[in-house]
Amino acid sequence: MKKLLSIMLVLALALPLAACGSPAATSTGGAVASNPSSPSTPDASGSYVQGVTDTQVIIGNSAATSGAYAAVGVPFLAGIEAYLKMVNDQGGIDGREIVFNHITDDEFDPAKGKAALANLVEDEKAFAIVGHFGTPVVAATVDDLKEYGIPAVYFATGIGQLYAEKATTNAEGYNIFPVQPIYVTEGSIMVAYAAGKFEASKVGIIYTNDDAGMDLYRGATAQAEKIGLEVVAEQVTAGSADVSAAVTSIKNADVDFIIVASIQGTMPTIVKELAAQSVNKDCITTYVNVSSAMSEAVANEIQGKFDVYGLGWVDTESPDTKVTLELYQQWISEEYAMNAYAQTGWISAHFFCEGLRRLEGKEVTWESYMAALEEAPIQNPFGGIIDFAGGQRLGTQEMNLSKVVVASDAQVTGWELVSPLASIDSLLA
Repeated sequence: MKKLLSIMLVLALALPLAACGSPAATSTGGAVASNPSSPSTPDASGSYVQGVTDTQVIIGNSAATSGAYAAVGVPFLAGIEAYLKMVNDQGGIDGREIVFNHITDDEFDPAKGKAALANLVEDEKAFAIVGHFGTPVVAATVDDLKEYGIPAVYFATGIGQLYAEKATTNAEGYNIFPVQPIYVTEGSIMVAYAAGKFEASKVGIIYTNDDAGMDLYRGATAQAEKIGLEVVAEQVTAGSADVSAAVTSIKNADVDFIIVASIQGTMPTIVKELAAQSVNKDCITTYVNVSSAMSEAVANEIQGKFDVYGLGWVDTESPDTKVTLELYQQWISEEYAMNAYAQTGWISAHFFCEGLRRLEGKEVTWESYMAALEEAPIQNPFGGIIDFAGGQRLGTQEMNLSKVVVASDAQVTGWELVSPLASIDSLLA
């Protein structure tokens, strides 16, 4: 039985999510906030721009390149650099070289991340932030990004602060362009799978009281209300060793299908308790849990009782993405040829460059660039389509489905892909 490639980013998604600061954000549309520290200057049309010349476009980020998260940050940056080298070696975009300024090792520290962002925007005059890295840093700086008004493309986290259904101002996140899954959107997709693929009419949700669990619950219940799906929900404490009361409540409700809205620390506990109480209903969980550690943690308990499914957003198996994988491997160093984090760095650079390509022969400003990102959907080179139109800041909107598989000798082989990338609309069609 074939092992599924690890397609998830653990990053800080496995950690408690830090709270955001809340500096005032008063800018509208593509313009920066009108305050004395505003770093950019208007061009003749009144649009704001910095970091753009006739020959260069400066972008940047900070990321952890030392400490516990270096194993994520280093390949992630390598993926960005490889994509930009490919672009620059082919002449850049509209004759402009893309200059990537990785300003500092922020060590996954919010204070260092805030300082690095200020340096990038105010001193280095970056045109855009690309690949903003890690939950604690993003959570501490997302309001700063909104206040600056600088385009920010791709975030290596899925926190709910990035989510907006119809942003019209920077205060609402108009200048924020998430690509990686956001838990709110993922919760909606879970419900679409429950109703569309598994034909459930009554769904149980067990969610943790942390930001990840509550964002998944928020998206799931909103989607369930839209389609008239009955929901029974129970909250548990993140990291709790005893979730028996919540599971008993779900069991007594006689649901058709279960959403386990929890990340690594609690997901195995919930699944094992479902098995212990013989609930025996198939369940689905977040892409963050699609790892060998999680399948090994629950496989013995669920075998012969029910299936555990997990979402995914990066695809390297379909014919189209295999072509992309070959191209990626031509430009990335051999050590990162199959590294999921390097692949997501490649994705982040691709999304930035797609917006810039749409401005070839046109004036490049913050306003025109953000409008270009919105003008048509963008294909993830390793995944589905993302549509930013109309202020949608939803992150990944198409996800595939895998399930825990066990070989005949009871040795876990991991997660096997069972359904390709699909959107909410296609699942519910």
